[in-house]
Amino acid sequence: MADRSRQSERRGSRRSRPRSRQARLARQACESLRETTGSKAESVTALERSDEGTWKMTVEVLELSRTPETDDVIGSYETELDEEGELLGYRRLRRYPRNRLGLDQPDQGEQEPAESAV
Repeated sequence: MADRSRQSERRGSRRSRPRSRQARLARQACESLRETTGSKAESVTALERSDEGTWKMTVEVLELSRTPETDDVIGSYETELDEEGELLGYRRLRRYPRNRLGLDQPDQGEQEPAESAV
């Protein structure tokens, strides 16, 4: 029984550890995009550190909420953050209906990505 108690304590201590730097940066990217675009960031689908020390992330953003939810319009944004987590810039890579989430290629009629420097 004492072993179970110790195991439970260890699991609890893992949950209370500070989150990783990457998780903090991902949250900052989502928050910065929400503030800039006014749209809710739903998830981070890619995270990469560049040779210059900046961070590039791909963030999926709810651009248009519809009923049913499968008709929602999602935007996939590439963001760049500095070492401190400040947003340096972003651009929309593509837009797609939520029900086509698994497709990696943009629609043939899709416009060029929108770019913005902050």
